[in-house]
Order: sequence, then structure tokens, then C-alpha cells
Amino acid sequence: MATWVLSECGLRSLPPVFPRPTRPISCQKPSKFRFLSINKGVADLNLQPRGFTCYNFRERKWESGVSAPLKVATTEGEEEEGINGANGVVEEVPEFDPSAPPPFKLADIRASIPKHCWVKDPWKSMSYVVRDVIVVFGLAVAAAYLNNWVVWPLYWAAQGTMFWALFVLGHDCGHGSFSNNPKLNSVAGHLLHSSILVPYHGWRISHRTHHQNHGHVENDESWHPLPEKIFKSLDNVTRILRFTLPFPLLAYPIYLWSRSPGKTGSHFNPDSDLFVPSERKDVITSTVCWTAMAALLVGLGFVMGPVQLLKLYGIPYVVNSTSFD
Repeated sequence: MATWVLSECGLRSLPPVFPRPTRPISCQKPSKFRFLSINKGVADLNLQPRGFTCYNFRERKWESGVSAPLKVATTEGEEEEGINGANGVVEEVPEFDPSAPPPFKLADIRASIPKHCWVKDPWKSMSYVVRDVIVVFGLAVAAAYLNNWVVWPLYWAAQGTMFWALFVLGHDCGHGSFSNNPKLNSVAGHLLHSSILVPYHGWRISHRTHHQNHGHVENDESWHPLPEKIFKSLDNVTRILRFTLPFPLLAYPIYLWSRSPGKTGSHFNPDSDLFVPSERKDVITSTVCWTAMAALLVGLGFVMGPVQLLKLYGIPYVVNSTSFD
């Protein structure tokens, strides 16, 4: 019936909250609507819809209260149970308190997840590693073989995305969701993250701090907005490197070396305040693996030339780094 009223009166859209009218419907246009198997129009059926008045919305102006809902108008003598409650008492809607804890706990969320989602399959995880590594090498071989400036931009976008895929797999190793074997997680995580110049254990530990303080303005490790006081204290060089293109494209490797402005330490330094003494060996191991990958890239630069290395690895690395910013 509502659809018929709108179509017959020439209306295009219904306001978000339509006031309840007090006059019967009145339309000037004759109905052309026909029912199935009945050779009668709507006007012939003597329908008397109630509760709507047909307006010409094309000539009306709706300047006020576009985003604010309209109050529902009621007829005289009509009970307002839907508004004031069954007993005529106004029901107060509690205000939303963003600082209040949610009405559920982490245990409730975990219990709602199907049990099969918690099963870790190392073979399936390794199949993803093999698949992504094959794609990475396949893209590099194809781009080097074609060596066309029409192909290179496409390669950079695709390979940068695949570098991100390698990071995600290493990310799962760091969370322990890759497998139930800590040694397998560590080996796979080092191979994956070192290949894209990320220190595995250094990142894993700081990422743990990030989840322990998720969304905290001061203590969150990965998401760290700059307070006005610290921003005003930055020297010109730091401001240029942080906020002027193209330098922000390399914000992630700079963060790995020196963390965010206002914080001290490094993901490569085992004596950083990011780590506790028991994590010293892990950090050193990851730093050694990172250094080995950097040395391999230097060697490849001598073999294929720095320009070719830049096209095959350097630019996809920058594309991948922008995923963290």
C-alpha cells in the first residue's frame, strides 16, 4: 500500500522519519494500477487508505533538519504507549558511555567462535608459504624477462602486495597461529620477515606490546599519534622526514630503527627498553638474520646492477612499507 501511495502521488523518496498525518489521503492523479486477473483500477475498488496525506514534494523545500529525525505527530486521543510506555511513564534511554567496559568479555568472544577455527594445521600453513613464495619469484622472473616499462608499474603493485602477504604469514607466526610448534613458527617467521627486511623477534615483541595497549594514545606501540607538545618540539629535519613526501613512504623502516617520535630504542638493539633481558638472544638472532638478508641484497646489486635490483626489490619494498603507514 505504501508503494502504491508513493507511486500514485509522484513521490521519489520517503523521508527518514515520516510524520504521522492527521488527514486522509488525497491524490489528484487517476490510478492506472491494475490488479492481476481483475480488470479494475485502484479507483474502482473504492480504496480508502488512512493515515497519509499526499503532498507534492517536488515543490516543497526541505532546508531544515536534514540529518535530525522528525518527531512523530499523534492524533488527539491516541495513546502514546509506544513512546511513553504502557503505564504512561516516560522511559529514559541511558546515555552511551564510551569509557564503560563492554557488556561481554573476551571469554564470551572465544566461546562464540566455532572449535574448528582454533585448529592449527602446519601443513596448510606451509602450503600458503610455498604458494606465496612461488608467486613472488614468478612475478620477478616475468618482470625481468619482459623488461617493459608498461609491465614494471604493474609488477611493482603486485609484488608490493605479495611482500605484504609474506609479512602477514610471518605475523601469524609471531602470534603463534601458524602452528603449535614454536620452533616451526620461529624458523618460518625468520625466513618470511627477513626476506622483506623486518627483524622477526624485534617486531614480534613490540607487536605484543601493541596488542596489550591497543588504541592507547601513549602506550600503543604501532599506533602512536603525535601530541601537540611533541610535534612542536620536533626539529625541521624530523618534520620534513615525517610529513613531507616521499619520505613518509619509508616511515616503517625508520620506525624499526628508531621507533616513533618521543620514544627511544630500536627493534635491532637487544638493550632497547622494548625488550627484557630474557629476550636478548631472540633479538640478536633476528638482527643477524636481517643483516644476512641485507648482505644478500648488496651481493645481488653487484651481480645484476643496482638499477635492476631497485626495480625488482627496492620499489616493491617501498610499496609494501606504505601498507604499514
